Amino acid sequence: MQYNFDEMIDRCGTFSAKLDAMPEGSAEDAISVWVADMDFACAQPILDALHARIDKKIFGYTMYSNDELSDAVTGWFRRNYDWNILKEDIFFSPGVVPALAFLLHMLTEEGDGVIIQRPVYYPFTNKIIGSGRRICNSSLLYEADGYKMDYADLEEKFSDPAIKGMIFCSPHNPVGRVWTEDELRKLVAIAKKYNKWIISDEIHMDLTRKGITHIPLVKIDPDYADQIVVCTAPSKTFNMAGMQLSNIIISNKDWQQKWNAMVEGEYSMNMANPFGIAATIAAYNEGEEWLEQLRDYLDSNIQLTKNYLQQHLPKAKMFVPEATYLVWIDLNAYESDPKKLEYIMQKKAKIAFDEGYIFGEEGNGFERINIAMPSSRVIECLDRMTSALNTADC
Repeated sequence: MQYNFDEMIDRCGTFSAKLDAMPEGSAEDAISVWVADMDFACAQPILDALHARIDKKIFGYTMYSNDELSDAVTGWFRRNYDWNILKEDIFFSPGVVPALAFLLHMLTEEGDGVIIQRPVYYPFTNKIIGSGRRICNSSLLYEADGYKMDYADLEEKFSDPAIKGMIFCSPHNPVGRVWTEDELRKLVAIAKKYNKWIISDEIHMDLTRKGITHIPLVKIDPDYADQIVVCTAPSKTFNMAGMQLSNIIISNKDWQQKWNAMVEGEYSMNMANPFGIAATIAAYNEGEEWLEQLRDYLDSNIQLTKNYLQQHLPKAKMFVPEATYLVWIDLNAYESDPKKLEYIMQKKAKIAFDEGYIFGEEGNGFERINIAMPSSRVIECLDRMTSALNTADC
């Protein structure tokens, strides 16, 4: 079927975090482009599966560990990534961020250091600090042709015995990089040299631009796969974050026992929402047609944004993201003070962003824009931003 991504859907009354919990200081009539969920209707097979599940009339305790779900998950990764996951290596989490918290408690002690690469998804910082661990930042290199990893700095940090491992973002949020095989090999080689683990957040892996291929980190060196945990979910891909179902891939048998002891034994979190299970099965078995149309629409919105900025805000810098529906824009030429930029966006433009500075000081003067909305709304957002910057005392 042909999907209509231009449809303007009224989300009022759904208790949407995107609309009802906007960043502090946002105008009531702000355009909300902060949190990473989409303003698009879910694929019809997902909606049909949910209606069918409702028709069962009973919503009791529901087992995550079942063959239908496992087959859907393993089938998706086998077809799309040539990645053969064992069913017994898949573990439930209500989200990737909770999984990060579980894994940090499993793999580290208080005071241990954990590497991240700022500017990076800010819950990495929050979970490390919240668990009493220590952030060790290896900033990405911001160069004329895009962002790169600083391998010399990574090697120095991995060599420190107090650093136990790394939380890696692949594809990277917010800068949009899809790391090449060569880049991933260099990273894994350094981690392997110092026997350090990597937690790889790959939640945006299905949202690549056409012609760009994502490589799951565990495929880089099968001999080191048991030191890598891959965090996946259908939530970003299929716009179903509220279903709260993530699939965490752990092949290390000792870590599997620790996960079961903590997540299932201590926290009793081994049963998923019945709707999340039904939606995930439908998404992974029948959602590819919708996803291909979505990717075309996102590519168009990203190119629209690039062209608009070149014409109306020519001093802005934007690299076309290789994945995600998030656009990372450098506005330092217009306003480098992050708090002033935030004021301009909130009060003058009336746009609710995830401000660049929350991803680390490397994001000062940047804005992250969620362009997963009808193109008319993208243009309205860009018009507001341009007007505010061109009339502000920058």
